[in-house]
Amino acid sequence: MNESNYPNAVSASPLANGDGGGGGLSFIMAGGGTGGHIFPAVAIANAIKKLQPDANILFIGAKGKMEMEKVPQAGYMIEGLDIAGYNRSSLIKNLGLPYKLIKSFLQVKSIFKKFKPDAVIGVGGYSSFPVLRYAQSKGIQSFIHESNSFAGKTNILLGKKANKIFVAIDGMEKFFPADRISISGNPVRAAITNSTVSREDGIGFFGLDPAKKTVLSVGGSLGAKGINEALEKHIDEFESNGLQLIWQTGRPYALQAQQCVAGRQNIWANDFITQMEYAYAAADVIISRSGAMSVSEICVIKKPAVFVPFPFAAEDHQTVNAKKLVDRNAAMMVKDSEASDKLVSTIIALAKDEQKQNELKQNIGRLAVADADMVIAKGILKSLGM
Repeated sequence: MNESNYPNAVSASPLANGDGGGGGLSFIMAGGGTGGHIFPAVAIANAIKKLQPDANILFIGAKGKMEMEKVPQAGYMIEGLDIAGYNRSSLIKNLGLPYKLIKSFLQVKSIFKKFKPDAVIGVGGYSSFPVLRYAQSKGIQSFIHESNSFAGKTNILLGKKANKIFVAIDGMEKFFPADRISISGNPVRAAITNSTVSREDGIGFFGLDPAKKTVLSVGGSLGAKGINEALEKHIDEFESNGLQLIWQTGRPYALQAQQCVAGRQNIWANDFITQMEYAYAAADVIISRSGAMSVSEICVIKKPAVFVPFPFAAEDHQTVNAKKLVDRNAAMMVKDSEASDKLVSTIIALAKDEQKQNELKQNIGRLAVADADMVIAKGILKSLGM
């Protein structure tokens, strides 16, 4: 692969991991939109490179989405498509979708002609549709990773012709052909699974006090309105209970949150946490949405958590994710509709209850899968005869 063939590609450096130009197999990673799609894709790509160092890897995402920033930061090239998803809140914005879909297929055709992939791997998100559909029409092997307990519509459609579908949990036969399903778990970033960051280093990273119990709140890469509003409403209660807070707000709420915590020494607030291994190391207890990747990461780090499922997730799958942990006494849950009144009091009570924390740690740790990235990479390479 020659970078000059990709005038629209974004790369971290002239010879990033995805720009091999060597004689190894070529892979396209497709999808994105949220960290829950992007970070597993990067983890799978890293695992493939570990097993096949001469592999060439190119990412394809949607222009204007966070993958266009996060993938180059991980050292891979990415090509952006002019594509958008269905807008449920404004039907008029969907008028241009057919044109964008046709244009994206033409862009994919051009990319494939230059890159000549041996296989395509989709991780979800609407940008994966034209990539995998084109690959399937050309007889190129296609693979899917479905992270959630309820499969997305794009993956369900693409799964009908995919060579193999890697899923996080059992019971996914209702979405995909049973003979092509492989239970792998969800790939967690190596920086988290292999982290050696101590609690003291984590606390120091955020400029907080190691003598105080620390709450970490993460609402996903785009933030969580219900969690953010609950924290702001009860922000004084953290200091009055001797607690400190690491608050990942998401970009839409960042300015409001920073104004809210101005002058408070016990609170760190910002839109995004780049080095999550430090945040997880610092945390004594965690508030989080219950997207598949958030759940998988918290299982791996074995921390007590209160999940607040996003109520508008497809088929309410975040509630399903959280309940599977609650039913095993591996986590606690507060409904988004009740977060305003119950969330902060629940996390404060947990922060003060060492026995409950220990129970949750032990039980959530039993559900951890730390090597899903290698399981998926090996499965893909085996299908390719490697």
